[in-house]
Amino acid sequence: QVKLVESGGGSVQAGGSLRLSCTASGATFSNYAVAWFRQAPGKEREIITVRHRDTTFYAASMKDRFTISRDNTKNSVYLQMDSLKPEDTAVYYCAADLDYSALVRYRLPEVWGQGTLVTVSS
Repeated sequence: QVKLVESGGGSVQAGGSLRLSCTASGATFSNYAVAWFRQAPGKEREIITVRHRDTTFYAASMKDRFTISRDNTKNSVYLQMDSLKPEDTAVYYCAADLDYSALVRYRLPEVWGQGTLVTVSS
């Protein structure tokens, strides 16, 4: 099973950008669909995006300012976040599953990273 470690979180002012990274180990990374989720204080965890091979899913509210990319040669996936708002403050999680369709539909991945905190100040 793959293991995931996120990095790149931190504090940023509204309007700024951050790029999160997620590095995988322990299994053939290219076999996995990889997703980004987030959980804001007091709110439920929500999906942002999923990427597998050439297929990408974005939640409707996330499409404009968030971009996922992956580099299988580095066993890594990235989340570029632009025009950040205070309401984007959350813990961001990387996740993976062998089944892309199930991950998009049910949002219950096999594997979770530990999360990285993003704080956006006004």
